[in-house]
Amino acid sequence: MHKKKRKTGKTKKDLEDELKEKEEDILRIRADFENYRKQLDREKEEFAKIANEKLITQLLDVIDNLERAILTINDEETMKGIKMLYKQFYKILEENGLKKIEAIGKKFDPYYHEVLMREESDKEDGIITEEFQSGYMLKEKVIRHSKVKIAKNTKGE
Repeated sequence: MHKKKRKTGKTKKDLEDELKEKEEDILRIRADFENYRKQLDREKEEFAKIANEKLITQLLDVIDNLERAILTINDEETMKGIKMLYKQFYKILEENGLKKIEAIGKKFDPYYHEVLMREESDKEDGIITEEFQSGYMLKEKVIRHSKVKIAKNTKGE
Protein backbone atom coordinates (compact mmCIF):
# COMPACT_ATOMS: atom_id res chain seq x y z
CA MET A 1 0.00 0.00 0.00
CA HIS A 2 1.34 3.40 -0.97
CA LYS A 3 1.09 6.38 1.32
CA LYS A 4 -0.47 9.30 -0.42
CA LYS A 5 1.86 12.19 -1.01
CA ARG A 6 0.59 15.72 -0.91
CA LYS A 7 1.63 18.38 -3.35
CA THR A 8 4.51 19.26 -1.03
CA GLY A 9 5.93 15.80 -1.41
CA LYS A 10 5.34 14.95 2.24
CA THR A 11 3.34 12.04 3.54
CA LYS A 12 0.51 12.37 6.03
CA LYS A 13 2.83 10.93 8.71
CA ASP A 14 5.51 13.54 7.88
CA LEU A 15 2.95 16.33 8.15
CA GLU A 16 1.61 14.99 11.47
CA ASP A 17 5.16 14.77 12.84
CA GLU A 18 5.87 18.31 11.68
CA LEU A 19 2.60 19.55 13.23
CA LYS A 20 3.44 17.82 16.53
CA GLU A 21 6.92 19.42 16.48
CA LYS A 22 5.42 22.89 15.85
CA GLU A 23 2.90 22.38 18.69
CA GLU A 24 5.77 21.48 21.04
CA ASP A 25 7.66 24.57 19.87
CA ILE A 26 4.62 26.73 20.64
CA LEU A 27 4.27 25.19 24.12
CA ARG A 28 7.97 25.78 24.79
CA ILE A 29 7.72 29.40 23.62
CA ARG A 30 4.63 29.93 25.81
CA ALA A 31 6.45 28.49 28.83
CA ASP A 32 9.51 30.65 28.13
CA PHE A 33 7.33 33.73 27.83
CA GLU A 34 5.48 32.91 31.06
CA ASN A 35 8.82 32.44 32.88
CA TYR A 36 10.07 35.74 31.43
CA ARG A 37 6.90 37.53 32.57
CA LYS A 38 7.24 36.08 36.09
CA GLN A 39 10.91 37.14 36.22
CA LEU A 40 9.96 40.69 35.20
CA ASP A 41 7.27 40.76 37.91
CA ARG A 42 9.81 39.62 40.53
CA GLU A 43 12.34 42.22 39.37
CA LYS A 44 9.67 44.94 39.44
CA GLU A 45 8.65 43.92 42.96
CA GLU A 46 12.30 43.87 44.11
CA PHE A 47 12.88 47.32 42.59
CA ALA A 48 9.82 48.67 44.43
CA LYS A 49 11.12 47.20 47.72
CA ILE A 50 14.52 48.80 47.23
CA ALA A 51 12.96 52.16 46.35
CA ASN A 52 10.65 51.99 49.40
CA GLU A 53 13.54 51.00 51.66
CA LYS A 54 15.66 53.93 50.54
CA LEU A 55 12.82 56.41 51.01
CA ILE A 56 11.78 55.05 54.40
CA THR A 57 15.40 54.97 55.60
CA GLN A 58 15.71 58.66 54.71
CA LEU A 59 12.44 59.41 56.55
CA LEU A 60 13.76 57.85 59.76
CA ASP A 61 15.70 61.07 60.38
CA VAL A 62 12.39 62.96 60.31
CA ILE A 63 10.94 60.50 62.86
CA ASP A 64 14.01 61.01 65.09
CA ASN A 65 13.68 64.80 64.88
CA LEU A 66 9.96 64.70 65.65
CA GLU A 67 10.67 62.54 68.73
CA ARG A 68 13.35 65.01 69.87
CA ALA A 69 11.01 67.95 69.27
CA ILE A 70 8.27 66.35 71.39
CA LEU A 71 10.70 66.05 74.31
CA THR A 72 11.70 69.73 74.19
CA ILE A 73 8.36 71.47 73.60
CA ASN A 74 6.89 73.26 76.63
CA ASP A 75 3.73 74.64 75.03
CA GLU A 76 0.92 72.07 75.48
CA GLU A 77 -0.94 73.02 72.27
CA THR A 78 2.20 72.86 70.14
CA MET A 79 3.13 69.50 71.67
CA LYS A 80 -0.36 68.16 70.96
CA GLY A 81 -0.04 69.20 67.30
CA ILE A 82 3.43 67.73 66.90
CA LYS A 83 2.34 64.44 68.52
CA MET A 84 -0.65 64.24 66.18
CA LEU A 85 1.62 64.85 63.18
CA TYR A 86 4.11 62.27 64.49
CA LYS A 87 1.40 59.60 64.95
CA GLN A 88 -0.02 60.20 61.47
CA PHE A 89 3.42 60.10 59.86
CA TYR A 90 4.47 56.98 61.78
CA LYS A 91 1.19 55.20 60.92
CA ILE A 92 1.84 55.73 57.21
CA LEU A 93 5.32 54.24 57.59
CA GLU A 94 3.91 51.27 59.55
CA GLU A 95 1.35 50.64 56.82
CA ASN A 96 4.28 50.38 54.43
CA GLY A 97 6.03 47.75 56.54
CA LEU A 98 8.07 49.75 59.07
CA LYS A 99 8.36 48.23 62.53
CA LYS A 100 10.31 49.55 65.53
CA ILE A 101 12.81 47.14 67.09
CA GLU A 102 12.20 46.61 70.81
CA ALA A 103 15.33 47.20 72.85
CA ILE A 104 15.04 48.38 76.48
CA GLY A 105 15.01 45.40 78.85
CA LYS A 106 15.71 42.93 76.05
CA LYS A 107 18.77 40.71 75.71
CA PHE A 108 21.34 42.12 73.28
CA ASP A 109 21.01 40.57 69.82
CA PRO A 110 23.64 41.58 67.22
CA TYR A 111 21.09 41.09 64.43
CA TYR A 112 18.99 43.94 65.83
CA HIS A 113 21.18 45.99 68.16
CA GLU A 114 24.50 47.81 68.03
CA VAL A 115 26.31 48.27 71.34
CA LEU A 116 27.75 51.73 71.89
CA MET A 117 28.40 51.42 75.64
CA ARG A 118 28.50 48.94 78.52
CA GLU A 119 27.78 49.91 82.09
CA GLU A 120 28.23 48.03 85.31
CA SER A 121 24.91 46.87 86.64
CA ASP A 122 23.23 44.31 88.82
CA LYS A 123 21.16 43.30 85.79
CA GLU A 124 21.96 40.20 83.77
CA ASP A 125 24.92 40.53 81.42
CA GLY A 126 23.88 41.79 77.99
CA ILE A 127 20.50 43.27 78.97
CA ILE A 128 19.83 46.56 77.19
CA THR A 129 19.57 49.37 79.73
CA GLU A 130 19.35 52.38 77.43
CA GLU A 131 18.56 53.06 73.78
CA PHE A 132 20.39 55.97 72.15
CA GLN A 133 18.74 55.60 68.74
CA SER A 134 15.76 53.48 67.77
CA GLY A 135 16.22 50.65 65.33
CA TYR A 136 13.75 49.72 62.63
CA MET A 137 12.80 46.85 60.39
CA LEU A 138 11.15 47.11 57.00
CA LYS A 139 9.02 44.00 56.74
CA GLU A 140 11.54 41.28 57.77
CA LYS A 141 14.74 43.23 57.06
CA VAL A 142 16.64 45.38 59.56
CA ILE A 143 17.17 48.78 57.96
CA ARG A 144 18.67 50.42 61.05
CA HIS A 145 20.04 48.73 64.15
CA SER A 146 19.10 50.06 67.59
CA LYS A 147 22.07 51.85 69.15
CA VAL A 148 22.15 50.74 72.77
CA LYS A 149 23.89 50.56 76.14
CA ILE A 150 24.05 47.12 77.74
CA ALA A 151 24.55 45.88 81.28
CA LYS A 152 27.80 44.39 82.47
CA ASN A 153 26.90 42.34 85.52
CA THR A 154 28.96 43.22 88.60
CA LYS A 155 27.68 40.41 90.80
CA GLY A 156 29.66 37.84 88.86
CA GLU A 157 26.61 35.84 87.78
